[in-house]
Amino acid sequence: MPKIAVTRWIPDEAVQVLGEAGEVEISPEDRPLTPEELRKFVAGSAAVVSMLHDRIDGSVADAAGPGLKVVANVAVGYDNVEVSALADRGVVVTNTPGVLTDATADLAFGLLLAVSRRLGEGERLLRARQPWSFHLGFLLGSGLQGKTLGIVGLGQIGRAVAKRAAAFGMRVVYSGRSAKPDFDGEFVSFDELLRRSDFVSLHCPLTPETRHLVDADALRAMKPSAYLVNTTRGPVVDESALADALAAGEIAGAALDVFEKEPDVEPRLLERDDVVVTPHLGSATVETRTAMAVLAARNVVSVLAGADPLTEVGR
Repeated sequence: MPKIAVTRWIPDEAVQVLGEAGEVEISPEDRPLTPEELRKFVAGSAAVVSMLHDRIDGSVADAAGPGLKVVANVAVGYDNVEVSALADRGVVVTNTPGVLTDATADLAFGLLLAVSRRLGEGERLLRARQPWSFHLGFLLGSGLQGKTLGIVGLGQIGRAVAKRAAAFGMRVVYSGRSAKPDFDGEFVSFDELLRRSDFVSLHCPLTPETRHLVDADALRAMKPSAYLVNTTRGPVVDESALADALAAGEIAGAALDVFEKEPDVEPRLLERDDVVVTPHLGSATVETRTAMAVLAARNVVSVLAGADPLTEVGR
């Protein structure tokens, strides 16, 4: 049976699906594999099930050998996969869109609420057993009703966040490659979105064009009362510039689920009460992570059976 290399633990439901198509080998290491370990682990594989921390390039495909048919990335984004190099070698690349939309949108909106209502500050105060009493000026935050949410990248997750914002009485503007005639929101340039928004939520993919899209200039263009939320990919934000902007009072706060150099975080951000951080939890529900892994597994089964993949990158 063909070897199916899984670079890290996945739910049993997905392992069972993969077992229909080949011999499943899961890395015993509960951590990202080093490049050398990854190349050694995938040797002789017909399929690789990869995680977003795995750099899958031509050298990995060559290490797997000429029998490699498919790389199934358990993520929506695939910036960790050198798609063109794999295509040159006849390897199909798939991802897991759709199944994590609601979970990630929920988390994005949760972060928005946490930073604007200062929930992290309040919890830390209580856990530290600091004295407090109710008064009208205590830990005042920012309300959402009537505020403008700027969504950068109106894909499935961006739309889901917009739906949640509408329920909170927010106005929505968005920027991206083109206007969406089927969406009830105002399409504006990125620069105008920064100037007008009370909250900026990032949902664009990581590409060479979007790397450090939110840099020092972008942060200076935002309102001093505005908040930045990032649940897409860390390098879309220049974390050093963000720390500088917060220190200078150029924006009111930030909420981040992803980081430029994961798992490391810019130390100055961790020192600030106006920053909320979570460790890449956007899709972290039992239901969603299981669905992601199962979809990746079904892609593998389809390709190894000679059928079309369910969610091929680029199609």
